[in-house]
Order: sequence, then C-alpha cells, then structure tokens
Amino acid sequence: MKIHRSFALLPTPFHSLLLWLVWLALNDFSAGHMVLGAFLAIGIPLLVSPLSADEPVAKKPLVALRYFFMVLWDIVVSNIEMMKRVLGPIKRLKPGFIVVPLDLSGELPLTIFTSTISLTPGTVSVEFSEDKKWLYVHALHIDDEQAMVAHIKQRYEQPLKEVFGC
Repeated sequence: MKIHRSFALLPTPFHSLLLWLVWLALNDFSAGHMVLGAFLAIGIPLLVSPLSADEPVAKKPLVALRYFFMVLWDIVVSNIEMMKRVLGPIKRLKPGFIVVPLDLSGELPLTIFTSTISLTPGTVSVEFSEDKKWLYVHALHIDDEQAMVAHIKQRYEQPLKEVFGC
C-alpha cells in the first residue's frame, strides 16, 4: 500500500536529514539541539509538503542526460556564432519574433524548454499564449522563420517530449 506523501511522517526524507545535519552544523551537538533539530527536520517538511506539486519524473533518464550535453554544446556553438554576428556589421542582423506551437505540457517540461531557448545565445523565450499552446521567442537573427521553428521543435521540444512522456 502506497502512503500519500502528505500523510507520511517523512515526506522528503533526504531534505529532513539535510535540515537536521545543517542545524547541527550551525549549533553544538548537545542533546537539546539534536532534539530541536530533529523536530524542525520533521516539522518543516510536513508543513510545506502539501504546498508542493508532484513533479514529473524523467521516464528516460539517458535521453535527459544526452539532452543536457546537447544543450551545453549548443550554448558553446551559439556563443561563437552570436559573437561573429554581433562583431560583424549590425545592419546584417535580422532580429525578430517567432511563434513556436507547443506540443509539450506540464510546468517542468515547459520550464526546461523555455530555459533552454533562453540559455542558447541569440534567442530568448518571451511569453506563452494564455492557453500555453504557443511560445513567443525573440531571435537576434532570423534567416528563415519556419526553419527556425522546425529546428527548435526538433532539437529541443522533441527530446523533452520523449524524456517526460508528454
């Protein structure tokens, strides 16, 4: 039988242990501080656990790891590309907005997706549509709007859909 996490004595055992150890590190190792630290380490997670939403779990962690390293690579490559564009003639830049239709859902996958776009130099996630079906993105340089949308969807959205099973 699975106990709902809001009813468990230790809804987040790792956080409770960490709280207790930090409390002891900041105070002395007396019996009183050990008991008070344990009380806080149990009480604080119990109080805040109903406030937190269940986060989705990566269904394919190896794809998530590959995604992480791909994004790191893209950040390096985009930095070099943007440096060349910015140091070149400014009149050759074609900044603008694109609208990316979204197939992702869920707060965490959407947050990772928009953060990825903003972390990659040359693009910034601006805003979701009210129904979260569209993402507005500003790009420092757009050669082909449709190609850029297709690239973002294929390179970033598709792996995240695979990771989270969206």
